[in-house]
Amino acid sequence: MAGMPQAPFHILLVEDEPVIRELVRSMLSDGTVDVVCAANGLEGLKLARSRTFHLILMDVVLPQLDGISACRILKSDPVTAPVPLYMLTAKAKKSDVESATQAGADGYIHKPFRGAELMALVERLRMAQPRSEPA
Repeated sequence: MAGMPQAPFHILLVEDEPVIRELVRSMLSDGTVDVVCAANGLEGLKLARSRTFHLILMDVVLPQLDGISACRILKSDPVTAPVPLYMLTAKAKKSDVESATQAGADGYIHKPFRGAELMALVERLRMAQPRSEPA
């Protein structure tokens, strides 16, 4: 099946820092990866429910609705629960990681993160998805 075009991989990035939003978007967007950004937790929640994403990257400290609460809501919804959700945050204490895990987060990426770490995660998840997507 080599040579088959890969379905687009949609990522939702929920991050209140414009510089980090742009950095992640430019790092990951390559024509087959589409990064949609939200600047706060409520906007992220709304976007996550409005279309299908293959990965959600979410900061913990967000205006309007924090990332842990947004994660808990998304992971309790049968529609959004299967989507891998990784916390992308500078909050690196063991208790922070435990809170994210208890809320249902699938992983935890510490800021400052290495670009290679983020790209490897996206590549791993892309390879795990079906080769084609119904239109």
